Amino acid sequence: MSAQRKDAVDAIIDQWAAVRPDLDTRAMEVFGRIFRLSRAMGDRMEKAYAPHGISRGEFDVLAALRRAGEPHTLSPRQLSATLMLTTGGMTGRLDKLERAALLRRSPDPHDRRALQVTLTEKGLTVVDEAVSAGLATETEALSALNEEQADQLADLLRVLLDGTQGAER
Repeated sequence: MSAQRKDAVDAIIDQWAAVRPDLDTRAMEVFGRIFRLSRAMGDRMEKAYAPHGISRGEFDVLAALRRAGEPHTLSPRQLSATLMLTTGGMTGRLDKLERAALLRRSPDPHDRRALQVTLTEKGLTVVDEAVSAGLATETEALSALNEEQADQLADLLRVLLDGTQGAER
């Protein structure tokens, strides 16, 4: 362990070392912290988006439409694939966002059997404000690292993510 102060994951590792000294717990040290960080930041992001009347999941839908560029339109199938959601899960989010007038669903002019989902002006305003609030929250959390450390962590996480996704392929 480095000279950093001990955290809850260190306590777990110490407990395992006491009862199973034969275990290599390095992976537990890394992923335990990733899971705890994910949960803590998820909670912070919910709080950042709440003043804008949306949840993290709803932000994800609006952000996917925003990132698509003009005219901020995707099919429900494209949204489901981008957000790795079932069609049922996507329908629930779309229903709520449509009731809030943040997006609209309309027939696809190229395929009468399909729908298009389009960001409304109100939705565009909400997602632009929410992305700024979310980035401010993430930037504040990241301020625990200097720029070089943040870059190094991003690179290491990219390698780790690629390695885990590669194992799934």
